[in-house]
Parts: sequence; structure tokens; C-alpha cells
Amino acid sequence: MNISEKYSYCIQRFEETMPNPKTELHYENPFQLLVAVILSAQCTDKRVNMITPALFKAFPTPEALSNASEEQVFNLIKSCSYPQSKAKHLKNMAGMLHNEFHDEIPDDVEKMQLMPGVGRKTANVMAAVIFNKPAMAVDTHVFRVSARIGLVRNAKTPLETEKQLIKHIPSDKVHDMHHWLILHGRYTCKAISPDCLNCPITAACATFNKEQQQQNLTLEL
Repeated sequence: MNISEKYSYCIQRFEETMPNPKTELHYENPFQLLVAVILSAQCTDKRVNMITPALFKAFPTPEALSNASEEQVFNLIKSCSYPQSKAKHLKNMAGMLHNEFHDEIPDDVEKMQLMPGVGRKTANVMAAVIFNKPAMAVDTHVFRVSARIGLVRNAKTPLETEKQLIKHIPSDKVHDMHHWLILHGRYTCKAISPDCLNCPITAACATFNKEQQQQNLTLEL
């Protein structure tokens, strides 16, 4: 299976097994999603979803969040990872969003990254989910899973992974592929003890097939 066939096969199988992929973060508007994505860095979506209801209730708008003290924000998000730095980022992001972007999140990835706490991954999530752009956000799941499957080769950084994925995925499938890879990594191709027996794409997986070949050689010996 060459690289084009591998991508086509994975997309086809993911479409069959996960026809409606979407983020598991809870949000009601773009501002809430941006806050949730910032909080999700090195933190589970489940934990973020436990934190955000009280945070959104206390600070429902960028202006309200920008006027909060870092201590107030910290107290509401302290159960997530790196709460002190995230409290500072959220407050400053909200200030810039309100004062410079007039509460409207820009649809440009580069402009979004001008806001504190908004890196390339976060900006790409917003571009894909809110603006339906062919942007590929590479988190730990996407980085790990795409390498395991063999969708990317010798990628050392998230940006290298992003570029290889974008090169091969049809533009109208990039948004879904982002979610497919995350969900596949979260529930099937886990970092420890991947569930290969219930994986829908083993036929295309470089790691699985390499391990199978090694097992066959061992049996032959």
C-alpha cells in the first residue's frame, strides 16, 4: 500500500466507523471554544469540561474575563494543568480579543496567534472548527498516531507532521481527519497498550504490519 492508498484507506474506514467526528470540548460560541482549547493544553477534555461551566458563568464575555483578576481565574481553573500560567494567558487573551479584535476572533491563523496563549495548534483548531478551514491542528494524539500509522515519515516536530498531513489529505477532509486522528488516539491507538484488535485501519498501519511480520519470522524460526 503506497502513501496515497494508505490515506485513502484510512479516510474511508474512518468515515465508516466515525461518520460525524467533532471536538469533545463543550462550548456555545467561538469565545468559549477558544478558552476551552487553551485550557486543554496538556489536560484532558473531560477535565476541561468540568472546569468551564463555572468559568463561563462567571466571565461570559471577553470583556468580563479581561476585567477579572488572575487570582479569580486561577481559582476557577486550578484543577487543570498549569493553572497559573493559563490564568494569565486567558486574562490577557481576553483583553486583546476585546480591545483589538472587538470580541470577534479573526479567521486568520497568524492573527489568532498574536493573542496570548494562542499557539499554532490552538489557532488551527479554531480555524478548522469555527471557520471550517482546511487547517490541521497537531496535538499529542495526532503527532503519535499519524507516525504510528505511517501517514507521516521522519517528522520530528508538530509543524513537520502538519505539513505532511496537509500535503496528502483532500482539503474537504482535513477538518474531519483532525478529529478522526484525535479520537482514534484517545480511544483505540492509545499511547500505552493500543487496542489493535479493535482497530479499523490495521491493514494500513505501518507499526501493526511491521509487528506482524516480526511475529511471523519468529514463528518460522
